[in-house]
Amino acid sequence: MRELYPWQQVFWRQLLHSRRFWGHALLFKGKKGTGKYDFARQLAKSLLCSAPAAGQQACGQCASCGWFEQESHPNFYQVVPEAFAAANESAEKEESDEKSGTTAKKSASQQIGIEQIRKLNDFVYLTGHQSGFKIVLIYPAEAMNTAAANALLKKLEEPPPALLFILVTHQPQHLLPTIRSRCQQLAMPQPDVAASAAWLRQQGINDPEECLAAAGYAPLSALQLAKGGDAQSLEQFIRQVADPKRLDPLQLAEALQQSSLPVVVNWLQKWCYDLISYRTTGKVRYFLKQLPVIQALSNQLDPLVCGAFARELNNKQKLAHHPLNPRLFLEDLFIAYAAMMQQP
Repeated sequence: MRELYPWQQVFWRQLLHSRRFWGHALLFKGKKGTGKYDFARQLAKSLLCSAPAAGQQACGQCASCGWFEQESHPNFYQVVPEAFAAANESAEKEESDEKSGTTAKKSASQQIGIEQIRKLNDFVYLTGHQSGFKIVLIYPAEAMNTAAANALLKKLEEPPPALLFILVTHQPQHLLPTIRSRCQQLAMPQPDVAASAAWLRQQGINDPEECLAAAGYAPLSALQLAKGGDAQSLEQFIRQVADPKRLDPLQLAEALQQSSLPVVVNWLQKWCYDLISYRTTGKVRYFLKQLPVIQALSNQLDPLVCGAFARELNNKQKLAHHPLNPRLFLEDLFIAYAAMMQQP
């Protein structure tokens, strides 16, 4: 299990120092790719540990820590979307059949459904192992559909003793206000650029600043981009959108249809942001190496038209999680981008 990230150390100490004020539910919120889930797991493991080490972190040696690492702790229950669980299981087994792995990810649900919350009943309302403290972790909390969220709300309204709910969210605004109001909301720290770049260098990344910018300044996302399969897809994406006259929307859609659609939409959102940003401020934020190309494109761009397209991308981002046909979705996306770039 991962240890705390450097930018979480101070927050950890502050959080544990204020433990008597926690209540029965914590809501960790913050930018995706900054380690909120790992932090929540480490917190749960430490609270269940029978012999916490210095700094109140889990000892890693007791039976409780062993159960936790083996995903078999009787007093810990994790609720995640099927797609998240399937992806983790695939990574742990290091399956060689990439095609099979992709199919599993596509078919698994991205939502947390009401049946998953109903299954919490026995865990929540029955006495814990050896009458011990119990923890429920829900990640990402915004993945709960309406029925699941309402089912959880009933448990948050009348929680039994010796139970802690830990909710982790990238988008707290998508949670029911009544759920947010019943949790202590805690904003997770966002590491600065220097700290993130230093950490990425320790992970063996040679160009941390560029990866960090392309990943929206989220260090874990930057590491995944540098070491994962998205780097090649991102390069292909940039090559095409950087040359609108030669952009083939159908070909690019076919090439990227196996990629995560929300990620692809986010790339286009960042690209449009840089186009508008350079036009208005002379600076780019995300695609640092593409500055000359962005400069040339932004000079021939109608910022109002690009702004309208960027707002439409916000709607596309919502649809990206549940497309009827990934390829057609991307074709429509890139055709609209090409049309926007060709306007006088």
